[in-house]
Amino acid sequence: MKKMVCALLAAALAFSMVGCGVGASFGSDTVNVGMIGPLTGDNAIYGTAVRNGAELAVNEINAAGGINGKQIAFVPMDDKGDAIEATNAYNKLSADGMQVLVGAVTSQPTLAVAELAANENMPVITPSATMASITEGRPNVFRTCYTDPFQGEVLAKFLSARDDMKRIAIIYNSSSDYSTGVAQALREKCAEFGIEVVADEAYAEADNDVNSQLTTILAANPDAIVIPDYYKKVALIADQARSKGYDKPLLGPDGFDGILGVVAEDNMAITNNMFFANHYFSGSDDEKVVNFIKNYQAKYNETPNSFAASAYDAVYLLKAALENNGGDASHDAFVNAIASTSYAGVTGEISYKGNGDPVKSVYVIEIKDGVYTLCDVVQGE
Repeated sequence: MKKMVCALLAAALAFSMVGCGVGASFGSDTVNVGMIGPLTGDNAIYGTAVRNGAELAVNEINAAGGINGKQIAFVPMDDKGDAIEATNAYNKLSADGMQVLVGAVTSQPTLAVAELAANENMPVITPSATMASITEGRPNVFRTCYTDPFQGEVLAKFLSARDDMKRIAIIYNSSSDYSTGVAQALREKCAEFGIEVVADEAYAEADNDVNSQLTTILAANPDAIVIPDYYKKVALIADQARSKGYDKPLLGPDGFDGILGVVAEDNMAITNNMFFANHYFSGSDDEKVVNFIKNYQAKYNETPNSFAASAYDAVYLLKAALENNGGDASHDAFVNAIASTSYAGVTGEISYKGNGDPVKSVYVIEIKDGVYTLCDVVQGE
């Protein structure tokens, strides 16, 4: 009897998942969307956010009748942040009938997947992989996020417009393609915009003590310190910098998003005077953004970060592309449709001009007393 009850429950669960499109198997009369990202491991917070954002969009679209009358079958797979795992996941999804991939999430797994996808012209939309080379020479690969070099350029532009941030220091993660990519673009653009880099220090991913590097940096008396890394490491570095009495600006890329969730309430002052480039502003009064945040919070009991927002836009972008081309999900037609589609999403207006990197705006966020505030908007070109 117990086995029968379990079997019935499993069947009911499977039916409910098929009905909403999430966790369903790919079918012959569905729009088959795969997703790859780190759902476990050190980077799980990013992969989970992407899955949740995409899942929310899928549920909304299916509830409203689908795409050209077809429901979306959405199958997420875990790559654990590893390129080999991502390759295996891609091969499985492709063999099962995937028509478009949302993912991967981090840059190295996405690069591995992009190389495979190019061989069969599989349309790929990554919400979050910012390494510039991912889309190069691959007309089937798109992103709804911007690139590492663009983030470095935006930060340099922001600095150049400020009279109080003309002398900066950079402290970067030499183990991370993301961190080194943003840092290199920043150095180049700072030289172009007349920003002086007075100190340039590196650390490794395993390093939790950067006091030595900070001592060197503070001796140069910079107006601001740029930390091109993800928020966990940023929180650690910020805490050590503030402990040394440094109260001037700390700046960085979209990896800062989420820092408020890892800093203790009684230590939140370390985030004051922080600025970072981001894909969207969660405090916007735009109706699309307000509804996205409300629905996301209702489903997942947390405020969505930029990874979730970008994934949400990726699913709606592919919907707009299919509606524009009459629902032709063959690889060539789907790729061409995405390339020619413009979509106004929660992360702003997304369009493409000649490659898979979007033309879009960048929001510069300032943190004040534990709250994100909009400091500036830098228009894409």
